[in-house]
Amino acid sequence: MEPFNYPEPNFIPPKVNEKEIRKVIDGSDKNKWVLMVAIGTKPDFYKQAPLLYWANKKNIPVICATTGQHFDDLLGHGIKEFQMNPLIDLQIKGDLMQKSVEIFYKVGAIGKWLKKEYPDRIVMPIPHGDTLTAAIVSASWFLATRSGVAQNEAGIRGMNPISFKNLNLFKETVPDVKEFIHQQWDGKWELNRAEPWPEQWDTFISGAGAAYLLASCETSRENLLREGYPEQSIRVVGNSVVDAMELVPKSETSAFDDYPDLEKYDDWIRVDVHRRGNLISKRFKAIVKGVLDLVKKGVPITWVELTATKRALEFFNLRKKVLQANEKYDNFVFTPLWREYGQVIEFWKSGKCFAELTDSGSIQEELNEIQDVLCLTLRFNTDRPESVFDAKSNVLVPPSTPENIVKIVDFIKNDNETIKTMRNAKKIYGEKVGEKIMEWFLEEMEKKVRPFSWAHERIYGLDPIDEETVDFM
Repeated sequence: MEPFNYPEPNFIPPKVNEKEIRKVIDGSDKNKWVLMVAIGTKPDFYKQAPLLYWANKKNIPVICATTGQHFDDLLGHGIKEFQMNPLIDLQIKGDLMQKSVEIFYKVGAIGKWLKKEYPDRIVMPIPHGDTLTAAIVSASWFLATRSGVAQNEAGIRGMNPISFKNLNLFKETVPDVKEFIHQQWDGKWELNRAEPWPEQWDTFISGAGAAYLLASCETSRENLLREGYPEQSIRVVGNSVVDAMELVPKSETSAFDDYPDLEKYDDWIRVDVHRRGNLISKRFKAIVKGVLDLVKKGVPITWVELTATKRALEFFNLRKKVLQANEKYDNFVFTPLWREYGQVIEFWKSGKCFAELTDSGSIQEELNEIQDVLCLTLRFNTDRPESVFDAKSNVLVPPSTPENIVKIVDFIKNDNETIKTMRNAKKIYGEKVGEKIMEWFLEEMEKKVRPFSWAHERIYGLDPIDEETVDFM
């Protein structure tokens, strides 16, 4: 038996622009908090950009910190696209475990340094949603500084329609698609927090270390209240993706210049698949065959190959088949990941995209705002269930068998009543979300509170003002 080899992590030191950070803090009102907007992955870039924008508009000192995990121009372009200018780059690398360890150690060290240099200033990180960044930044900051963060997009919890239990979707074909959809829109739902993995864990951990929980909608607020979070720490502000869609600059190059074949049709279904749960054999093979069967039926499909998609296609020896279909069918356009968020918005608003067949969380929110494009979600559950049972701008397409995927998508594409309902869905994610968040923080600053309070302060409503305490940090 071989001895256990402990894999020692190889950390790259973080880049900390100390001069600019001091300029932000020293040059600002000492009664105001300093916000640290944390970003890690591609969705963070555009969902967090509005917070930087509105903090500056409201004259609140703010700095941006990135994990640095998306360091190339393709995945990391959103930082440049939204001119985010991070003053801290953690420069993390590796798998989930190493990334977690690096974020934890580096964020904690930065928190301790800021607490020592500026003991009288409140610095509050704002991580986003359900990413690894959200979980570990929150936990590290809480333990290193005894201070809470503000979690943007807090309270998102997985749910599934109870009606899914009445049909074994892996063995049976959906008998009545219209009824299947209406059971999602009008039927009962239950909590199912197994997926997305590990994002559901991430959002729980982030919330546990949060002093301020920025909920996107009433469903998220109800989730947090049920779990015991104090009502005063939660506010429904909407989803900052709504702001991002307004603030995104015009793309440097048009999606139609990069992929001219997209001009051929006016009813594309854009496909993107990357969730870990959908990369297991049974589901992924069903998705690939289902998509290619739709192509063979003449449905215009453009499939965006994310990194996870490529790895799965190669692992299951399916990439060659997809590339062959790309050569054979003029209604199939298989593309790399689109570099600019502005290109995605451009395509959705172009009138040439009928629907998105996706397992993304953010797209379920975005297409509630851009209602001409239908959202068809390749999941058995969703952590944006409100977009289904409240807004009716979304339908779950469980990735069980190719037959079910084809039948559901084909029905929706040809059913005018369903299309009309989805295109007339109510918008549920607010407006000027970043402004609402900053106004709440300004209210709290006026009260001279801090993002942590002891039990006796909460019980008796005492002002949470620091008292002398043993240095146990």
